[in-house]
Amino acid sequence: MVLHSQVAVIRFSSWLKMKHHFPDLSRLKKAELLSGIRKEVEMKRIPSRAGYAMEELYRNYKHAVLEGGASQDKIVQIMATVLDRVLLQFEDPFTFPSYHKAIRDPYDYYIFGQNYVRPLLDFRNSYLGNVSVFDEIEGRLKQGENVVLLTNHQTEADPAVMALLLETTHPYLSQSLTYIAGDRVVSDPFCKPFSMGRNLLCVYSKKHINDEPELVDMKRKTNARALKELAILLRCS
Repeated sequence: MVLHSQVAVIRFSSWLKMKHHFPDLSRLKKAELLSGIRKEVEMKRIPSRAGYAMEELYRNYKHAVLEGGASQDKIVQIMATVLDRVLLQFEDPFTFPSYHKAIRDPYDYYIFGQNYVRPLLDFRNSYLGNVSVFDEIEGRLKQGENVVLLTNHQTEADPAVMALLLETTHPYLSQSLTYIAGDRVVSDPFCKPFSMGRNLLCVYSKKHINDEPELVDMKRKTNARALKELAILLRCS
């Protein structure tokens, strides 16, 4: 991960102005949520396998967060928001540039991701260790320096987990992280809405760059652009 303090400008495509599929998210019930998904499949706006995946995502999420004390209504509200954003990706997919700045307006995808992962964390038994290290990191960033953290995150939720653990003690740092993103998190319709709320440098893994011979040249050019963007960010602090 690369941390930086530079402000960038991003152009928004037409999908930002699209209407909600679930118009009154705050009052939606479980049956309405599931029937809404099935209607999208029946209307052939999404593949049947995507509809099945949405229902499976809802069931798995509900099972996980009910143990933490979340209410059924809150779960439905969160999942309706998630599925609404996923459906938009099937209608008009967002294309990530080599360097993507978190989208905070007119729709705040950062808060969207935080709200989804928050109920999955047990804050009573979770804590941020080595706080002094993060104090130093945040201080250096505010002075215009660069800080690079070398790590290997295992799930798409990890950026949100890290930001949630930092948000109380280091709010500036929690929103200033830039992550190195592989192709799945910027191409899978179920992952993309969460990625849209993060600062990302988008690359293709060397391990899989030759999987599709016809795309090798495009992938290499994308990686070269990402390296140039990284160099610019480091120069500008």
